[in-house]
Amino acid sequence: MASVEALLRSRGLKVASYTSPHLVDFRERIRLGGALISEDEVVSFIERWTPDAERLGATFFEVTTAMAFDWFARREADVAVIETGLGGRLDATNVITPVAAAVTSISLDHTDMLGETIVQIAMEKSGIFKRGVPAVVGERKAGVARELANLAAAMGATPIVVAAEEYGTLDVSVGPGGTEFTLARGGRFFPVRTPLLGEHQAWNTATAIALVRAAGSEYSVRLDECGDALRSVTLPGRLDRRGKLIFDVAHNPAGIEVVVSTLARIGITRPLVAVLGVLSDKDWRGMIDRLAPAVDELILTTPPTAPPSRRWDPVEAAAYASALGVTAPAVPELAEAVAAAQDGGSTVLITGSFHTVGDAMACLQLSPMAA
Repeated sequence: MASVEALLRSRGLKVASYTSPHLVDFRERIRLGGALISEDEVVSFIERWTPDAERLGATFFEVTTAMAFDWFARREADVAVIETGLGGRLDATNVITPVAAAVTSISLDHTDMLGETIVQIAMEKSGIFKRGVPAVVGERKAGVARELANLAAAMGATPIVVAAEEYGTLDVSVGPGGTEFTLARGGRFFPVRTPLLGEHQAWNTATAIALVRAAGSEYSVRLDECGDALRSVTLPGRLDRRGKLIFDVAHNPAGIEVVVSTLARIGITRPLVAVLGVLSDKDWRGMIDRLAPAVDELILTTPPTAPPSRRWDPVEAAAYASALGVTAPAVPELAEAVAAAQDGGSTVLITGSFHTVGDAMACLQLSPMAA
């Protein structure tokens, strides 16, 4: 999302973006030219449309989506980058006919709502593909990519771009200042650098480039100009470094593995203390398994904005860690946990969920958008 927005901005376009969830401020979800929707605009929309929303039984996300689309239209955005909330086929954002649509990857997440197999989830996500509209498949696993391409064809999407068949990322290097790689396409090679940290950001960037190029000449960026276009891209809460603090919203074991591998490559100062706060319905045991060996100290906490029904028990998590031979004190109050980590660590990682990162940023009076 952030890379797509940056690429489009480099074309001089007035770019709107709609993402979820937010970290600190609800208005982070709805932006135009990098600026958040104003508080007055939010209040005005809610006051005007609440009776109709209640009559229709509209959900929070449906109302928020309508607010975003209304604002983008009234502000006459040239183009909007829209992220689905969950899945795709039945998502509130899917009322639009896009200029181009992309499914970046498929994983076994939200299986209670999207299906229990990769194929079922692929069917739900591919619901954003439309007849006559370019479809980009960002998934790199060949079998899953082919399934998505077949689903796009069944929808009548055209052209269908399987990014892994047309683009490659070579010589990926991750350092303190970002991620560098060589983008390969059609036998030609282009150096690209993104400020975003992590080996995975090379492929994410390649997929973003594939999407804007599939959208047509009005939105396309020359491959030899992509590095300049991405120079100022930011992604709050994703390996987001602020002095000695590093924030990441990883909320499953695979996400933690990415964080751990990236930290090993960017030259952090030890000791490294991690503050971990996870929602109860996530695989927190798997997350502890992967995080504990990589840090010098692990502190377990609970983000205050976590829904009561999804709050984990950090004391139970501490007992699990202890059984592994890991000392991981439970500090239920997040502000106390963050303070303790800052006292003990030269580098502090705050991770486990959007709630944990957002609440910690709020506690520290840090603005996500000031990254």
